[in-house]
Amino acid sequence: MKYAIDIPNFGHWADPRNVARLASQIEEAGWDGMSVWDHILIWDGNEVADPWILLAAAASATERITLMNLVAPLPRRHPWKLAREAVSIDLLSSGRFVLGVGIGWPTDPEFTRFHQEEDVKVRGDMLDEGLDILAGLWSGEPFAFSGEHYTIDEVTFLPKPLQQPRIPIWVAGMWPGGRPFRRAAKWDGVAPIGYDGTGYPVIEPDQLRAILELIGEHRDSEGAYDATIANMWLDDRARAKDQIAELEAAGATWVREYWDPDSGMSWDAWLQEMLAGPPR
Repeated sequence: MKYAIDIPNFGHWADPRNVARLASQIEEAGWDGMSVWDHILIWDGNEVADPWILLAAAASATERITLMNLVAPLPRRHPWKLAREAVSIDLLSSGRFVLGVGIGWPTDPEFTRFHQEEDVKVRGDMLDEGLDILAGLWSGEPFAFSGEHYTIDEVTFLPKPLQQPRIPIWVAGMWPGGRPFRRAAKWDGVAPIGYDGTGYPVIEPDQLRAILELIGEHRDSEGAYDATIANMWLDDRARAKDQIAELEAAGATWVREYWDPDSGMSWDAWLQEMLAGPPR
């Protein structure tokens, strides 16, 4: 099991200097990685940073930890621009980068306000095309694409990623659901998010088993496969160790810790717990 700290790209973390300091602290405290959200507008007046600048700051401040973008809403980005950004972070971090992707959520206001695609099924189609484009551009070979949503004349993108055959891709999806996890089967990992229609409960071990069973039915390759679950663990380390052990037995390879302002645990208390290291 590997352990990461998960942060939003807004509020306190809208300042890349704060993220660079945190990344250095995470590494020194013995964590294995850091993941950064990718939002452009949560609510009016909120301070929001570009996640790629935050990842660059974190890469420059660290030498060991894995850096993750969880998750890039590919349907509101140009896939070719994302291809460039991802390779740049991969090179800057010496191959320590994992790209997380999804259809983007919430639809309102992040898509509605900018008059982008609101239909989630269409966004799923855009995501599938965009993933094929990423893989093609990262090959470093002449590549062209003609789809329903994107068309690319032949082009060769260089440099190639440092990681080969390509940068690892983890696909996010809301559970219960089928299509996101069939999509995830084609790539390198999954980042499931619980959704009950009103909130986002943490994925339980039995749910993770069902997710990985579904993915396994659609995988056409063998080898390592990652599954990551996010939760607030540090408010109770004894409980966390038991819960994480159950998730590991269900197939999780990464857990990500975040601070929940509604948890009753202060930011300062959480930070001190984080600096004490992961709940191994």
